[in-house]
Amino acid sequence: MDTDLSRRVLHWFHFVLRVVLLLMLLGGAVLVSATFRPSIRTLDQFRFALSSGEVDRVTWRGNGGEIWLLTWSESPLVWHEVQSDGLRDAKGPYTIKRLNADASRNPVVPSIVQVDDRRGASFAPSWPFRFPGGTNLWWLAAAWILTFLLMLGSRPRLGNRWAWFWLFTVGEIGALLFLVLEPRPLWQGPGERALHAKPISGGTGCLYSILLAVVSVGAALGVGELVRLLLG
Repeated sequence: MDTDLSRRVLHWFHFVLRVVLLLMLLGGAVLVSATFRPSIRTLDQFRFALSSGEVDRVTWRGNGGEIWLLTWSESPLVWHEVQSDGLRDAKGPYTIKRLNADASRNPVVPSIVQVDDRRGASFAPSWPFRFPGGTNLWWLAAAWILTFLLMLGSRPRLGNRWAWFWLFTVGEIGALLFLVLEPRPLWQGPGERALHAKPISGGTGCLYSILLAVVSVGAALGVGELVRLLLG
């Protein structure tokens, strides 16, 4: 009886942990997706929002002090951008020097970060670890890492660990699928590990991960567009 009770408690603990991690990753994915489809704004609108204290984070792309893309947020879900042809006014090009001067006149200075497109490659997907404009979402990174460790320490039923490794990394959202499907479909509730006739191999998982990456990009753009339409 004690063994049965401890097994049920373990199953429930694992089930609740999966649900919590899944909700954290889904929430983080929505926040990151919102950054993919910013609303187009003018330089005057940005400077007005900045002077009104409505700007939370600012990222810019450029070189030599000149800015050719300016993106900012009013909240984690509301992002706007000014493109290169709009970053000029009667005073000339809008430079990082002017941006810092405008920001310094506010009581609360927003985070201002230059986007570096030359970052080194990493085996992990970027979205759980690089939130635009300063402080990253530590809880999102922690949820992804914990899910990855759960995968390494488990016996997946649908694919071996190498297959899931590729789905986690190249596939971008493999961690979400793992929490939903392994080692038992989430909709079946807590219980024993479900059986599967033939888990997919690492090579097959690598091929699937490429397809999943394409789906991931499309889903992120779709969610970002929906958030933009609702809030932007």
